[in-house]
Amino acid sequence: MSRRQVDKFSERRDQLAEAALQTLAELGYARTSLREIAQNSEFSHGVLHYYFSDKVDLITHCVRHYKARCVTRYDGIVATAQTPEELKTGFGALLAETMIDEPTMHRLWYDLRAQSMFEESFRTDVAAIDESLENMIWRIVSRYAELLDVEPSVTSPAMYAIFDGLFQQSLLRHLSGDQTAANYLSESVQQMLPLVVPTP
Repeated sequence: MSRRQVDKFSERRDQLAEAALQTLAELGYARTSLREIAQNSEFSHGVLHYYFSDKVDLITHCVRHYKARCVTRYDGIVATAQTPEELKTGFGALLAETMIDEPTMHRLWYDLRAQSMFEESFRTDVAAIDESLENMIWRIVSRYAELLDVEPSVTSPAMYAIFDGLFQQSLLRHLSGDQTAANYLSESVQQMLPLVVPTP
């Protein structure tokens, strides 16, 4: 297969992933099949089978594709924030915004990550996505520390665990109808940053 053919094949997989994401996000891993996705999109079951070997291949590609967009979302804050306060406020607000705007997509990610404890075929992709999210958090925290001219007091994996835990907890509250979940997330993030990056 030529380079151009490979690129076109990859582009087509991305298009199909975009079409499948909504069905996956609504139904979750366990209740979604390739046939179900085909019925809820303009693509046939046969087309999906041509581009994806099975449901696992499609779902992991969908989540990778979505999370690749997510991790670049915060780069603007890192690039433009001139003060620790500006970065802290912007990060908290953007985390809350993405939770409110795309809760089912984030729910799908947590579903897939939980499934990886049982499905070995998911583990490599989940680990790669987790690493990209951890790196994204570390870029935020490193920039915050740089603006304060100090060093973070927590390691990158521990930092990711803290912020991921806050996000997942807030998402669950939001999906349960808690109207205060977004404010809770934003405020918690803003309270946590000075604790893990102490002011000199």
